Amino acid sequence: MDANDGFRELDRQECLNLLATVPVGRIVYTRQALPAVLPVTFRLDRDGAVLLRTSASSGLVSAITGAVVAFEADAVDATAHSGWSVVVLGSADVVTDPAEHERLLRTGPRSWAPAPREVFVRITPELVTGRELVGGRTLYGVHLPS
Repeated sequence: MDANDGFRELDRQECLNLLATVPVGRIVYTRQALPAVLPVTFRLDRDGAVLLRTSASSGLVSAITGAVVAFEADAVDATAHSGWSVVVLGSADVVTDPAEHERLLRTGPRSWAPAPREVFVRITPELVTGRELVGGRTLYGVHLPS
């Protein structure tokens, strides 16, 4: 971290610990050759993979299956001028193993918009990065009043 930029780089484990504290993130993928971003509910799996639950007929499923995607989640405290952001880059695939699907029905994320037929999408993390805004409101290392 540069002493004056107010940000601290997070290691992989810190990133995963923070991701486990929030229920909503954003998936970044390609739709018709253009970048697209959607808010989604998620849960981390035991291996650090990001799990999404969505309608099997969703355009999202067809757009991301087998693709490299980005997933981002964050938390911000506007009053304290602090927060963090974590980005996961990895390949997305629909969970097709019946036993794994059954396990995820019990332990995986819950959909906020249930559909008649849902699937789980696993984003296998290949790169996990994050940063935290520390020190509140500063300008060139000088603390500013709120």
